[in-house]
Amino acid sequence: MNNSNTMWDAVVIGAGAAGLFCAGQAGARQKKVLVLDHAKKIGEKIRISGGGFCNFTNRYSSAQHFLSRNPHFVKSALARYRPSDFEGWLKDNNIAYHEKHRGQLFCDRSAQDLINLLLQLCQRSSVTIRYPVTVHDCQLIDNLWHIYTNQGVVTSHSLIWATGGLPVPKIGASDKALQFAQHLGHLVVSPRPALVPLSLTEKEESSFTQLSGLSVPVLISSGSKKEHYGQAHFDEDLLFTHRGLSGPATLQASSYWREGESIRVAFLTPNQWQEMDNSAGGKLVDNVLTHFLPQRLAKHIAQQTGLEQRRFAELNRLDKERLKDTLLNSVFHPDTTLGWNKAEVMLGGVDTDLMDSRTMASTVIPQCYFIGECVDVTGHLGGHNFQWAWSSAYVCAQSL
Repeated sequence: MNNSNTMWDAVVIGAGAAGLFCAGQAGARQKKVLVLDHAKKIGEKIRISGGGFCNFTNRYSSAQHFLSRNPHFVKSALARYRPSDFEGWLKDNNIAYHEKHRGQLFCDRSAQDLINLLLQLCQRSSVTIRYPVTVHDCQLIDNLWHIYTNQGVVTSHSLIWATGGLPVPKIGASDKALQFAQHLGHLVVSPRPALVPLSLTEKEESSFTQLSGLSVPVLISSGSKKEHYGQAHFDEDLLFTHRGLSGPATLQASSYWREGESIRVAFLTPNQWQEMDNSAGGKLVDNVLTHFLPQRLAKHIAQQTGLEQRRFAELNRLDKERLKDTLLNSVFHPDTTLGWNKAEVMLGGVDTDLMDSRTMASTVIPQCYFIGECVDVTGHLGGHNFQWAWSSAYVCAQSL
């Protein structure tokens, strides 16, 4: 690949969602673009996401759905390339899709449809894609980037990092962008797993073993006002597992949770509690609970509160308060996340305070851009992280 005679307008490192979209959009603007990726098969994270159907955006995606040390950073890119823009692009190219839940859009047939469309965009825009290629080093010499690889050296006016984050190591996750940024003086917010299941302390875990596999809608609260990202509340389904807690509710809460903190779960709303209190009469607590909760959970709560086989009408004030507190304010004490293998995205990354939000350019490394997941921008569950990939890629491509 020793193409020292070829001068590229931009070299994109990483052929995932952000990298391919950015390259294709830049190529459509008559830029000469080269994409390099170390994987033997590109677009794998797109292919496995959303159960193979890829939750490629969310119709309601906005700044409030993202975590960043600088919460305003995402606004410019999201305003310039919206979910409706990406949706329109799929419509124009006859990609069938559907809305599944709360604005979450999925491919009808397969995530491969989206990968194929991204590759077609690159092909139509005369983008060159090379893989597997290992990038060893990148140096700016006389206002040109020299990218040293296992197949030779390439030179480019601009360098774009789109290497994603650390989740799912088995498909080639990399922190190369973060290492590069730090090496050249660009600050990095320490990465940690996000949208990830949580394991409970051994004592708590054993008490919930009988609930393994059970899913239940809850209101979950996580985070601390003292922490940078603050507190958050999510109305989602909680899944009990043999390891601890999972399901959409837990994944959402995990982005805000920190070691040593608890999370709070409401199995009922205050209105449901009032309805239960008014209508229970002389029925057994176990039976009353099964009208509002799955049977296994109802039985578990009756046992945990010591109210099994007790009649609701006979409960004293303290008994009722104990039951109400368990139903409306259960406290769990996770001890850790299940790590990068189970995480969907990365929290942290290249510090946005040293980036231009209109272009994704580093303000400390000349002619260098960071897009997608390697940036300190993390979306909520439900297509927001893909939207960030498209939006950040688009504004970067327009600025080249």
